[in-house]
Amino acid sequence: MALGLRLDLRQTQSLVLTPQLQQAIRLLQLSNHELIGTLRSETEENPFLEIAETAASPKQAPAPVAQPSARPERDNAGDWDQPRPPRALDQQLHGPRRDPDAAGQGSFEARLSELPSLRDELRRQIGMLTADPGLRRLAFDLCDWVDDEGYLREPDALIAERTHAGIERVAAARALLQRCEPTGIGGRDLAECLALQLAERDRLDPAMRRLLDNLPLLARADWPALQRLCGVDRDDLEEMVAELKALDPRPGHAFASEPQVTLLPDIVVYRTGPDAWRIELNPEALPRLVVHGDYHAELTRSGLDLRQREFVNERYQNATWLARALDQRSRTILKVSRAIFARQRAFLDDGPRALRPLVLRDIAAATGLHESTVSRATSQKYVATPHGTFPLKYFFSTAIASNDGGAEHSAEVIRLQIKRLIHDEDPQAVLSDDQIVGRLEGLGIAIARRTVAKYRESLGIASSTQRRRSKALGR
Repeated sequence: MALGLRLDLRQTQSLVLTPQLQQAIRLLQLSNHELIGTLRSETEENPFLEIAETAASPKQAPAPVAQPSARPERDNAGDWDQPRPPRALDQQLHGPRRDPDAAGQGSFEARLSELPSLRDELRRQIGMLTADPGLRRLAFDLCDWVDDEGYLREPDALIAERTHAGIERVAAARALLQRCEPTGIGGRDLAECLALQLAERDRLDPAMRRLLDNLPLLARADWPALQRLCGVDRDDLEEMVAELKALDPRPGHAFASEPQVTLLPDIVVYRTGPDAWRIELNPEALPRLVVHGDYHAELTRSGLDLRQREFVNERYQNATWLARALDQRSRTILKVSRAIFARQRAFLDDGPRALRPLVLRDIAAATGLHESTVSRATSQKYVATPHGTFPLKYFFSTAIASNDGGAEHSAEVIRLQIKRLIHDEDPQAVLSDDQIVGRLEGLGIAIARRTVAKYRESLGIASSTQRRRSKALGR
């Protein structure tokens, strides 16, 4: 068989993700905060794009010179798409519209003041507490060793070795640091932190000191041992424990100033009649993109050379395509949301206890979309309902079989049942996981003990042993 080279022509079909399609997929899975950041970057690079201010009233908003806009048209969906509610209801849903720069107030962000950090505040106080420059510098260095909870956990010997200072000098600097507010800063451990706060209240008596020296016994709720060590009766011991619970075990958290991100729901659901609901996009969370077609027309008439014309046309095409992609994103989110609440209608009437099992496959079949598209459309998206604001992912949950042959139960409903059972349990008879399984079986829910433990842990609820100790301390 002879070997040789030859040329063959073959015709095949394949799916290719164009840059535009890749961008559409990326836009769909972004949250509204991330979307606004992306659009701002696009408007900085594209002269034909502008983000209309959503905080302005419709009369004040700049009119788009060339459509399309990012706001989707409304489509009919039976009970879901009733006529718009009165303006008063619209104001209740979205809040009053104000010009952020009116009356010289400036934007909301401009009126925010940055809180001082814990270490900056400690240095400010130390500067007023001592006139010794050497001690002040050493105390300033110790501020960098203080963790976010307000503790200075390293021993004085280690700090002295690292700072090349005498151990007596380090002890003096720590004492200076512990005089700062909030009281409890600079403690080596929880016992010392609480002791500083009790000393300020003149409540650090010998009995309280022995209680602080035996915090592990307190965590185990070993009342007889604590009564014997502290030399007090049960009533006095409970009063001492109540005093400890009123203290702050993490004094540094008072200066935790992480920026808070305002959560804007992407979808709003509200009642329009006795048995009718309306689902619509939240205009406050939906950026309105304006494409300036007149500017593009003016540039093309200004005698540009070939290279400049290609650049202008490319930017304009990118702008119009981005507007269409944003419009499609809104339509997809609205379509998926309507399909979700068509199946979770009982939730709107009765709340989370009426949730039904739902998976991505169900919504994909109802909308004709791929499961991955449904997943992206619900990722980091939130919906405002009469029962609160929830992520769209909240309405998806697996099904748990019924032990009586009835309808299946949503995993989220079972979590709520577990939470309710534990909340209502008798402090003298804390429910174990096995007992919770028995209670759920009485409600017609067939569930394994390990599943109960998994759901309990996902709710942040401690085990029965830990709850029993906690309830004993709370008596």
